[in-house]
Amino acid sequence: MDNLLIMWIALAIVFAVIEALTLQVVTIWFAVGSLGAIIANVVNASPLVQLIVFVALSILTLVIARPYLKKFTKTKVQPTNADVCIGKQAIVTEEINNALSTGQVKIRGVIWTARSVEDNTVIPEGTTVTVKAIEGVKLIVSAE
Repeated sequence: MDNLLIMWIALAIVFAVIEALTLQVVTIWFAVGSLGAIIANVVNASPLVQLIVFVALSILTLVIARPYLKKFTKTKVQPTNADVCIGKQAIVTEEINNALSTGQVKIRGVIWTARSVEDNTVIPEGTTVTVKAIEGVKLIVSAE
């Protein structure tokens, strides 16, 4: 076995191990390219041809397989019941002050912790606000 063949085998193993240890498809393209280079080495292709086979096969595998894999690994955002609050109006029940980490609003009969969109804006109690987003268990609001 020549050194170049050993290198291609080692690279194929390294890329396969990295792929097995990650949760995403990251190095499988290079593992396939390495296998192509191993075959090129076995048929006595020159080192330059082996390198070209490695690069070309890696790129080809990436271009062909990636769109299909993205379709299967695409994470779907699951809306929650709380998402219906976004864009709706709420009433401030406790002054919203981001600097003091205080503030509550009432929307649809439920009290939520709230923060304003702008860091320095203090929104007094009784103000009508619009819900812009939800971050964890806090509503992000802006004054009307």
